[in-house]
Amino acid sequence: MKKAIFDTIVHLNARPVVANTLKRFAMSRFSKPLIRPFIRTYHIQTDQALKSVDSFTSLHDCFVRELRPGMRPIATAPDAFVSPSDAVLSIVPALTQDSRFTIKGQDYTVTELIGSSERAQDYANGVALIFYLSPTDYHRVHSPVTGEITTSYTLGRESAPVNDMGLRFSKRPLTRNYRRITRLQVDHRTIEHVMVDALNVNTIVQTHQGRLLERGAEFGYFSFGSTVILVLPPDTVELAPGIERRVKMGEQIGRWIP
Repeated sequence: MKKAIFDTIVHLNARPVVANTLKRFAMSRFSKPLIRPFIRTYHIQTDQALKSVDSFTSLHDCFVRELRPGMRPIATAPDAFVSPSDAVLSIVPALTQDSRFTIKGQDYTVTELIGSSERAQDYANGVALIFYLSPTDYHRVHSPVTGEITTSYTLGRESAPVNDMGLRFSKRPLTRNYRRITRLQVDHRTIEHVMVDALNVNTIVQTHQGRLLERGAEFGYFSFGSTVILVLPPDTVELAPGIERRVKMGEQIGRWIP
């Protein structure tokens, strides 16, 4: 019964019409009075922001804030594989032979996530890295490694929550929500860089131009609520011990295996 009630509420609130209404409000000057309460509620470190609080024109402007230079140093080791965002990192250490994985008791497939069964075969027995962002976090997303963008597209229409409750009780939000899938060619292999939107405001803005994406370079940002998923083929990254924890963008989380 609990799951049914929660799923009904989420389904109604995840509709595009609701998301678009909230998006318009959050980007309008009428949301400006909410900025300081938002900052206090989520303990946002405004001293790290490039702009002052008084210069934010809307709640959205505060949420997608840029950081001052040097706030997120990028690991410099030649083989460093870095976190693409501020987040809590969870690792699915071994995808199945048909590229399936389980999160919070729900089964997912890479085919559903990226919308291609043919491409999903590349990730059989690979690894999925899931970065859960909270409202407190810096919400711009960067590249974990230097590579060439071979394709980038969007899928999905829902905007269900991807917090603990949402992952447990709504219907496979990671593969139903609005998301941007970008394939990066790194050396002779590829990885999938997936930005998944969350409750109410399903907007992902790609800020990067061009095909080459340097390690640590900004790729885009979320407008409220988000998760990043990196899907890697087997034997491509040696992850650092004990890395399933809160991480910062640019922090080395593993070593790319040439």
